Amino acid sequence: MTTSSAPGKIILFGEHAVVYGRPALAVPVTQVQATATVSENSRGGIMIEAPNINLSAELSRLAPDHPLAAVIHSVFSTLSISNPPACTVYLQSTIPVASGLGSGAAVSVAIIRALSAFLGQPLPDEQVNALAFEAEKLYHDTPSGIDNTVVTYSKPVYFIKRKPIKTFHVGAPFTIMIGGTGISAPTKESVGAVRKLWEADKPRWEKVFTRVGEIVWNARQAIERGDIAELGRLMDANHALLQAMTVSSVELDQLVEAARNSGALGAKLSGGGRGGNMIALVEKENAPEVARALSSAGAKRTIVTQVA
Repeated sequence: MTTSSAPGKIILFGEHAVVYGRPALAVPVTQVQATATVSENSRGGIMIEAPNINLSAELSRLAPDHPLAAVIHSVFSTLSISNPPACTVYLQSTIPVASGLGSGAAVSVAIIRALSAFLGQPLPDEQVNALAFEAEKLYHDTPSGIDNTVVTYSKPVYFIKRKPIKTFHVGAPFTIMIGGTGISAPTKESVGAVRKLWEADKPRWEKVFTRVGEIVWNARQAIERGDIAELGRLMDANHALLQAMTVSSVELDQLVEAARNSGALGAKLSGGGRGGNMIALVEKENAPEVARALSSAGAKRTIVTQVA
């Protein structure tokens, strides 16, 4: 039996613009995890058990483009295994689905690592990341690659599509409060909506994406020098541009305002938008007050994570 876990992730800056070649910053969220356990079975075949999504099925009965089936097949193909041994892949996750926390990427990474180890050929991070990216295409159509990258390496990253991964120095630890709207919001839909805007007026939106890229670069520099106040201001500026992209929502804006009014240094939506999560930059001692304000404003759950 082999087991592997992978963390969630949260985007700090740059969502949507990252799809168009601009940078983004993201960090792992280790308070939530996806876990895959692979064990022998005596029934024959490959069984997939995923109680979180009410799935119990034999691999051969799932469509080849089912995300879980595709990940498992990709491992067999990569390892040149045509006759895999009978086994059960059991999945558990505490990461909310379709909420911008990287649930799909975390499940893929956990499966790839656990299954390749079970088969006696554990894959290196670079291959894990590449296979997880292919799976992300089934979830998001045109993924940026940031989810699988942060989840695979479990480090803060400065990410530009199709360029080498860069980690960066954190000048001083800072605390992020994640507030969930409780609204399921598949990233594929909001990414598609932004693409339609871009296709209708490319010059306008290229300027917006470039402005987002400038905010991301300035945010990285603020993090490296430990300038938390500036980081908060940049969060507010990034949220305004995401609102212009039509990917915010009434619920997200309410949570963002509640966080700011309760003392957060800055706040914005995170991820695809139109539901899912927002984030707020908070002083550690003020986190309980911000959490109460978010709950009063409708947050279904809050998670506190420290970036260090």
